[in-house]
Amino acid sequence: MNALHQYLFDTYRAARLGEPMPPAPGTHDVAVLRAVRDRRRFERVLAGRPAHGTVRTALQALHRWLRPRVDR
Repeated sequence: MNALHQYLFDTYRAARLGEPMPPAPGTHDVAVLRAVRDRRRFERVLAGRPAHGTVRTALQALHRWLRPRVDR
């Protein structure tokens, strides 16, 4: 059973019992990802490490590695 099947079962059950409908799958994904990001930043600050630039720096390094500069 996947998330859509479970959602359909929950929607049917909620309609029969007169309960509020559950949120559709994926509704809160962005909020969850932001909460995870904020938690990781918070833990980095508590550990004494910088809380910013880790992903950006990694992406910039990957970009430099994939597209080396051509000297003329």
